[in-house]
Amino acid sequence: MNAVSFDHPDPSIFTVLTVPSQTPGVPVADFVIFPPRWLVAQNTFRPPYYHRNIMNEFMGLVRGVYEAKQDGFLPGGASLHMCMTPHGPDVPTYTAATREDSQQPMRLDPCTLAFMFEVSLTPRVTPAALGSPCIDQDYYKCWWGLKSHFDRDWYLKKQQRQQEQQREKEQMQNGKQAAADGGMAPIGLVDSLKSVVVSGTGR
Repeated sequence: MNAVSFDHPDPSIFTVLTVPSQTPGVPVADFVIFPPRWLVAQNTFRPPYYHRNIMNEFMGLVRGVYEAKQDGFLPGGASLHMCMTPHGPDVPTYTAATREDSQQPMRLDPCTLAFMFEVSLTPRVTPAALGSPCIDQDYYKCWWGLKSHFDRDWYLKKQQRQQEQQREKEQMQNGKQAAADGGMAPIGLVDSLKSVVVSGTGR
């Protein structure tokens, strides 16, 4: 399985076991495996995208390097993101995925194996787990350095570009029509030559 066109595939396609609930489309739990595979999608962000989920996600790394966490997420480690908690790739992963050469086909480390439990019921974390010395107290710092690239005026700018393109198209069409009617050079030709020589008769 792979994404052969664009966008990162939803993790649910890697589900190998599921526990259905009485609500259609909402399982009690899904068990997901992320095996080695090729990444070939173009013109998109390949790693798992930043998101929030109505499910609770418990993920672990068995071996290798997880594609969304290049630093600090070691084999034997695990993460827990509760319902509607934003999460996604760390800064090094984002930086690598947005390089110009990131559109070349790439195979994930063939030794990598990760898993995830998605559960619709809120898990209870035991006191022993909360008090473990192995907890990464600085986990949130993996997102320090990320910058917002959202432009709130993107749609307005898109409309302005479309209007400018439409005006240029109309000007070109008007120039061609004027040239056909009166023998004048098209506007585009005038602009490229920077001058117009008018020849007359009766010398």
